[in-house]
Amino acid sequence: MSDQDPTERYPGPETQGQEQLEHPGLSREMDQHPDYGEDTYRGIGKLTGKRALITGGDSGIGRAVALAFAREGAAVLISYLESEETDARETARLVQGAGQKAVLAPGDIRDEGHCDELVQQTVSQLGGVDILVNNAAYQMSQSGIADITTEQFDRVLKTNLYAMFWLCKAAIPHLSPGSAIINTTSIQAYQPSPQLLDYATSKAGILNFTKGLAQELAPKGIRVNAVAPGPIWTPLIPATMPPEKVEQFGADTPLGRAGQPAELASVYVFLASADSSYITGERIGVTGGNPLP
Repeated sequence: MSDQDPTERYPGPETQGQEQLEHPGLSREMDQHPDYGEDTYRGIGKLTGKRALITGGDSGIGRAVALAFAREGAAVLISYLESEETDARETARLVQGAGQKAVLAPGDIRDEGHCDELVQQTVSQLGGVDILVNNAAYQMSQSGIADITTEQFDRVLKTNLYAMFWLCKAAIPHLSPGSAIINTTSIQAYQPSPQLLDYATSKAGILNFTKGLAQELAPKGIRVNAVAPGPIWTPLIPATMPPEKVEQFGADTPLGRAGQPAELASVYVFLASADSSYITGERIGVTGGNPLP
């Protein structure tokens, strides 16, 4: 595979097809291990001295972001579900390997009190909070609206929307000029799949929330932006999609493959750093060529 040709940089969908029966899925149980940037990301100190809170930091995009942040000089608090403990410890090992402090914070962000506690833990154990990354999400593919239960709809919105609201509300009093909030939306906010109706709805809400909050916080020197991934190869995919969808995951993009978590990390670093000081209320798409409006 070529490091230069983006269509060949990573394996195509024909190498996928694995199914994990338990949600949210674990990175260590994947046959095709995602690339988190362990061997490729090189930091140059863009986030030196910063303190970051990252939800869903155990694996997937969250792990790649935690690793990149640490290699850029930031200490990291990693939020995750207790069932993801083994993956979270691996993320912490990578952060510590970059010479930065890693704080493990298990718990369910569907609980407002836990969201408040995450911010307080970041402040008490890292000395403050400069970057909030709302990345954790829940999805479960269904055949249509008839199969989306109220329980599932509630879990999706509580994890994806409510937690972001609670975390932002708790973190803002601790943020100062130069701080950044980065939310993870999705191509689903623009191109909703019927099988992911509830998830797509939540991701559209995240996009609008980002734009509105950015306008409120801009005069305070706090920037709010979003990243909109397309199909990214993470443990969430084999754990929440049927095998036939997993096998072709990412094949319909112009680049012909799914993206890897490592291919998003530098975008989060950019939005967290002074490199993007004149950008707020925006979203950056990482979609493999699928156009966003």
